[in-house]
Amino acid sequence: MSTPSSKTHDPLEPYRAMLASMDPKSKAELDRLLKKEMAALWMPDPRNIPQMVAYESRADLLLYGGAAGGGKTDLLCGTALTRHERSVIFRAQYKDLRGVEERVLSIANKGGREGYNGQDMILKKDGKTVEFGALGGVGQEMDWMGRPHDFIGFDEGAQLTAHKVNFVGSWCRTTTKGQRTRMIIASNPPIGGEGEWLIEWFAPWLDPMFPNPALPGELRWAFVGADARTVWCENGNTQRVGAEEYTPLTRTFIPARLEDNPYLDAKYKAQIQSLPEPLRSKLLKGDFLAGREDHAWQVIPTEWVRQAQGRWKPGSPQGLKMLTMGVDISGGGTNDPHVIAPLFGNWFDRLTVLQGVDAKNGPELAGQILVHRKDSALIVLDMTGGWGGSARDHLASNNIQIESCIFNAKSGERTKDDKYRFSNQRTEMLWRFREALDPANGENVALPPDERLTAELTAARWRPKGDTIQVEDKDEIRHRLGGSPDRADAVIMAWHYRRRAMRAGMFEDKEQTEAVEIDDPFKLLEET
Repeated sequence: MSTPSSKTHDPLEPYRAMLASMDPKSKAELDRLLKKEMAALWMPDPRNIPQMVAYESRADLLLYGGAAGGGKTDLLCGTALTRHERSVIFRAQYKDLRGVEERVLSIANKGGREGYNGQDMILKKDGKTVEFGALGGVGQEMDWMGRPHDFIGFDEGAQLTAHKVNFVGSWCRTTTKGQRTRMIIASNPPIGGEGEWLIEWFAPWLDPMFPNPALPGELRWAFVGADARTVWCENGNTQRVGAEEYTPLTRTFIPARLEDNPYLDAKYKAQIQSLPEPLRSKLLKGDFLAGREDHAWQVIPTEWVRQAQGRWKPGSPQGLKMLTMGVDISGGGTNDPHVIAPLFGNWFDRLTVLQGVDAKNGPELAGQILVHRKDSALIVLDMTGGWGGSARDHLASNNIQIESCIFNAKSGERTKDDKYRFSNQRTEMLWRFREALDPANGENVALPPDERLTAELTAARWRPKGDTIQVEDKDEIRHRLGGSPDRADAVIMAWHYRRRAMRAGMFEDKEQTEAVEIDDPFKLLEET
């Protein structure tokens, strides 16, 4: 019978053995590294594994967080003070920065204000600079134009717009040799219909429809194209799109949970658990997709768009011909693309997005339109700003049937329930598409899966003024989206003019017209 060993197990024994085997030069190098780390103002708590992984990540753009209490703000403050020379941390409003400001001063000065200019909200100490800024107001991003920082942090990034994050991120750079640059977005999941852009920016981790999902912390390559959309790449090689060259950068997402933060007590968790759903799941579990809420005055409900996308299948349903093509034409001198939305009955094909290099003038754009046209479909051109005049004239000179759409023209129509009139054509067209998407109406519209299209269709907001529906100005929508709703405009144009195409005899026989007008296209597919 064996007796228990009197020697207590030493968990550090493997490390002691490793040290004993090291030569003097290796030990000196280890001492140097340890001394540097121990002298740091801040280090991630080793018990908070996600925070530590985020701190050491090599990603150029990192989304950290999800759940409340995961140490998001601390990561931004600590990273700025220990790994970078010139940093800025943004929130939506200046009043929201008070806690961030106090935490930075707590780390740097143990609560003191040495080196801090409270009026300008800038800390300069030990060769480092940390600034604080707000991006929630109209045009506030312009205050940061041309001001480089090697670290840019966004606290509660879901409260900001993609356009503003992109804009200030353009100056994430340094001239100091060996100094890395990076951006970290720390955020809870989107609440109240804002922050949906995070799903697109980090689709491999957050979008369940993404074809090639990524693991937390895994690096993926991407760049932002001229149409403000994220383009995913296999590697970091330079990508050419038309005449433009893009250099992909690395992105990753690291989820954090309340349980990862050893400093938060059980009472805080109990407070989160007592919240109603879906807010509870968003803040407790960090679920970016839980109960994504619409704005109270949103014209088109997000769920209706999702249902229409759920009905979509690749390839136009058998027996249906192309009925209309909605063509949104970019304005002169902008980076907005031309967008073509082909409609077959109730089924929209994938949208075609043309950059300026693909259609530099009217005849070239007309040629691109004809390349994508089928079945003598009615072409609907956005002529609101007059930019499509050349393309229209070129098509008309070739006896191509065209409809000119002017969004700000007056409307004499009323809603389906006859309760409201419309302030203009744009309002009427958006509302008609809302009525078509309403599951109670049975139109069975099928939309292609496209996160940017979803964001654009659900961006517009309205208000009643007497018996008139007024949709907000397009500039407001553009401001919130960070770009023009070109995809949505092309889709609603194609839908709005489909009955005019049928009345004009665009189909070969009456049976085809009736099938398109009243039937579910996929029911027609099954029958044929």
